Amino acid sequence: MSTDYVLESRNLVKSFKGFTAVDDVNLKVTRGHIHALIGPNGAGKTTVFNLLTKFLSPTSGQILFNGKDITAMKPAAIARAGVVRSFQISAVFPQLTVLENVRVALQRKEGNSFHFWRPQKVLDRLNGRALELLTSVGLEDFADAQTVDLSYGRKRALEIATTLALDPELMLLDEPTQGMGHEDVGRVADLIKQVSVGRTILMVEHNLHVVSKLADRITVLQRGAILTEGDYPTVSRDPRVQEAYLGTAASADINADEEVEA
Repeated sequence: MSTDYVLESRNLVKSFKGFTAVDDVNLKVTRGHIHALIGPNGAGKTTVFNLLTKFLSPTSGQILFNGKDITAMKPAAIARAGVVRSFQISAVFPQLTVLENVRVALQRKEGNSFHFWRPQKVLDRLNGRALELLTSVGLEDFADAQTVDLSYGRKRALEIATTLALDPELMLLDEPTQGMGHEDVGRVADLIKQVSVGRTILMVEHNLHVVSKLADRITVLQRGAILTEGDYPTVSRDPRVQEAYLGTAASADINADEEVEA
């Protein structure tokens, strides 16, 4: 029986004035999985993400979503199709309340996100769904709080809620725990695991504790090409990964992580 891939790239290449930033990347993201994309600085992770979400156009190659070629589609079109990149399109409005932020995202889903002059009763009918989404990310008690007053981790949780408001089939998370303290990292990692039920997630993530906890499959990039793929134990023990991505000292840290988890 063939594997069900929700997203694929075929021989994906991106060149900038003679420099090849992405070199023949063949990525397959299995439906229902959390798939992590990792690699050292300059490995091409962000470029691959920008290609998959159509913020960049490939020099050559194809991108398929549910078997359909989306290579020529615009970012807004693939978002409507169910491919949503969080922490970029879902940036929150700091002066709105938490509830109002989610309501704006729901308005966008309905195609009227800029109709701020609509009657209040029309907007209020979205409150029930907005509260459901806030509850799903643990922010129901902050519905009336101004977003600017939220902690960094809770702002990230709100961004996940606004992304979920668009009802994505595939969520792409770009460094979801970057810049967080330990407590917030754990909270957001748990939240990602929770919202992954019933959908597929592709994430770029530098925190290997988070990757080991969440990822069903990991793709390691080096110099714009795929170095290796597999589950966390397989990838973390690969000497090429330890040399290219982690370095000698960090490889010892990975082995220590595995001992703790065991």
